[in-house]
Amino acid sequence: MINGIRLKVCGLTSLVDAELADRAGADYLGFVLYAKSPRHVALAQFRTMAARLPDRKKVAVMVEPAALELAEAMKAGFDFAQVHFRYDYGVDAVAAWAGAAGPGRLWLAPRLPPDADVPSDLLPLAGTLLFDAFHADSFGGSGQTADWTKFRHHCEAYPEKTWILAGGLDPGNIDVALKATGARYVDVNSGIESAPGVKDQAKLADFVAALAESRI
Repeated sequence: MINGIRLKVCGLTSLVDAELADRAGADYLGFVLYAKSPRHVALAQFRTMAARLPDRKKVAVMVEPAALELAEAMKAGFDFAQVHFRYDYGVDAVAAWAGAAGPGRLWLAPRLPPDADVPSDLLPLAGTLLFDAFHADSFGGSGQTADWTKFRHHCEAYPEKTWILAGGLDPGNIDVALKATGARYVDVNSGIESAPGVKDQAKLADFVAALAESRI
């Protein structure tokens, strides 16, 4: 925790960057298992790294997986499953993910069009939800900022949930984002990279410094 804020560093692809995130104080290490992502890590690759990873919570980032696929990822050593999906994908599928992940281990990341909120029938299925920027053709990772007003609205409407702010965060805008949203959990990825899947030590240090210095 940095200044009362939990930090997830996502899109990790190497032990070097996982250790960098650990030294920076990240609470969560995110690994993208989605094959279409430029930051994709195969499950077999994660397994080879798992024993040498820092003692931080590990998050499997997936897109509309089969329940069996999600369960297999959890067996590989992940603490949480962050699942991105079309917001109208269907409550039965989401319930299957919750069962496969295990109690309290599913993070939902619905792709929300500008005029849509998180469907109320999904809220009982997960205690943690992640807001990313909407993009019609992709599931996160666009580098665009999320709808901060909508994020704050959901935090205030459902304070019993944990809400994670993602989408285009970087050292230059994190302070403004925190003030606008009141977020206490943040997810950073492309904003601290020198190339997709390669974290930049100086950018990460600047991001953490901005978190530490924020007055919200």
